[in-house]
Amino acid sequence: MSKTQSTDYHDEMNGSTFFEWFVKILPLLKENAVIVMDNAAYHSVKKDRIPVMSWKKQDIINWLESKGENISYPTTKGALLSQVQTIHTEHDKYVIDEYAKDNNKTVLRLPPYHCELNPIELAWSSVKSYVRTHNSTFKLKDVKELLERGVEHVTPEMWTNFVGHVVKEEEKFWTIDSITDDYMDEEPGRHILTIGDTSSDSDSD
Repeated sequence: MSKTQSTDYHDEMNGSTFFEWFVKILPLLKENAVIVMDNAAYHSVKKDRIPVMSWKKQDIINWLESKGENISYPTTKGALLSQVQTIHTEHDKYVIDEYAKDNNKTVLRLPPYHCELNPIELAWSSVKSYVRTHNSTFKLKDVKELLERGVEHVTPEMWTNFVGHVVKEEEKFWTIDSITDDYMDEEPGRHILTIGDTSSDSDSD
């Protein structure tokens, strides 16, 4: 049961709670499984914090030296952060991703704000529809039972269809990106949008 009055479980989820759940669920997955993950804050706890401008200068120096970097003195915070940028990708890793990798699993992260590329959204929609359709008492105990049945109602065949739908959505994005690239690569000024011109000259253009 929720510990708050909020109807959104995201409000009481945090990185530690999610990690504990993730550790328990990972052994249930097959070897080399791919885990699709969105970018919720509790999914995205960094294994190693990366220095930013708000850090104290000495803390940035300490971070760089802990990575084996040499500091040239005198130096400025801007110069130190530039040095951070040259190596930050080696250390900019997520706790969840690294734990999954250590256990022969792969986390596939979705682009931000693209929940339509996550098949779990379609599964949850099916579960919620099942609960909504069969809920007649509106009692918490009954709703919980309906929720469990709703999850069981999502068959492997349905899941295959959900994944297939997402693949088609992804293909649409690739097509749009390709069209956009071709459009932007064409000669500057070739595409001119004229508003309110109904002359024959505009037709020929």
